[in-house]
Amino acid sequence: LFAIPSFRNGNLAAMIVSLGEFGIILALPLWLQNVLGYSAFQTGLALLGLAGGSFAASGLSGALLGRLSPASIVRIGLASEIVGVTALGLLVGPSTPWQAVVGALVVYGFGVGLATAQLTGVVLVDVPVQRSGEGSGVQSTSRQIGSALGIAVLGTVLFTSIGVQLDASLRGADVPAPARESIVRAVVDSAGGAIPGLAKDPRTAIAYEPARRAFSDGTRYAAFAAAGFLVIGLGASFSLGDPRRRAALATAAVAVPSGEALGPPPR
Repeated sequence: LFAIPSFRNGNLAAMIVSLGEFGIILALPLWLQNVLGYSAFQTGLALLGLAGGSFAASGLSGALLGRLSPASIVRIGLASEIVGVTALGLLVGPSTPWQAVVGALVVYGFGVGLATAQLTGVVLVDVPVQRSGEGSGVQSTSRQIGSALGIAVLGTVLFTSIGVQLDASLRGADVPAPARESIVRAVVDSAGGAIPGLAKDPRTAIAYEPARRAFSDGTRYAAFAAAGFLVIGLGASFSLGDPRRRAALATAAVAVPSGEALGPPPR
C-alpha cells in the first residue's frame, strides 16, 4: 500500500494535519478557565464555535463536490484552519473577549469540517477496493498518531513557554529565587490551575498578572506552532489525488485483455 504515492503521502499529510488540528485543543480550555476565568460550562459553550463551524462545513462540502475535486476541498479546509488558528494566536491575551475566541473557532472548525470530511476518500483514491479496509485502518492509525504527537509537542511548547516567561517576569519584579521557583512550579504542574489562587494570597498576588500573561503567551505560541504544522500539511496535500497516477492506472486497466484484469479500476 505504501508503494502507492497518493496513499503514502496522504497518510503523512493526515498525520501532520491531525498533529496541528488537535494539539491546540489541549491549550484552549486551560487558558479559557485559568486565565479568562470561564467555568467549565462556559468553556464548553465557547468551544461550540468549533462544532458549529464543522457542522456548517459538512453541509457545504457536499455542494462543493460537484464543482471542486475532493483534494481541492481538503486544501480549502486546511487553509481555513490555518487562518482560524493564526487568528487565535493573534487574539490570545489576558482579557480577550469571548466573541473574538468564538469567531476564530468558527473559522477553524469550518476548515476542520471541510478537510476531515474529504481527507479519507482522497487518501484512499488509488487503493484497490479489495484492500480499502486495510488502507482505511492504516489511515485512521496515522491520524491517531498525529493527534497523540500534537498533544505532546504543543503541550511541551505551551508549558515550556509558560515556565520561561513567568520566571523571567518574576525575576524582573525582584521576586526571590525560592519563591519564584515555587510559583513557577505550581503554575506549570497544575496546568494553570494555580493561577486564580495566586491573587487570593498576599504573598503571591504579585505573580497573578505575570502568570496570566505567561499562560496567554504559551497558548499563543502553541497556536502558532499548530498553524505551522497545518502549513506543512497543506503543502503535503498537493501530492494527494494525483490525476497522472489515476490516468496511468486507468490506461493500464484498459490495456489489459479481458480475463486478465489487474484489479478494480481506481475510483
